[in-house]
Amino acid sequence: MANIAFDSLGYAQHLRSAGVTNTHAEAHAEAARKYIMAETVTKADLSEALDKQTLRMTVRLGGMVVAGVTITLAALAVAASVIINSLG
Repeated sequence: MANIAFDSLGYAQHLRSAGVTNTHAEAHAEAARKYIMAETVTKADLSEALDKQTLRMTVRLGGMVVAGVTITLAALAVAASVIINSLG
């Protein structure tokens, strides 16, 4: 994940201006930076994950199409063999 700028000083100042003690405001800002912002996902993160998932699905779908065509051709070969043997 990408690093996201988080203004912990501004956040703490905002809490202090709302009446939160300095110690609590700083502790809260540090906890928010350390635990909440660390798990934040950016648009770039989502785009990268979506691209990877799209590629995986495309490869799987291609494999299923190849398997389906192979099975169909094998079934047609068996059917043709049975018909030829029954005629001759």
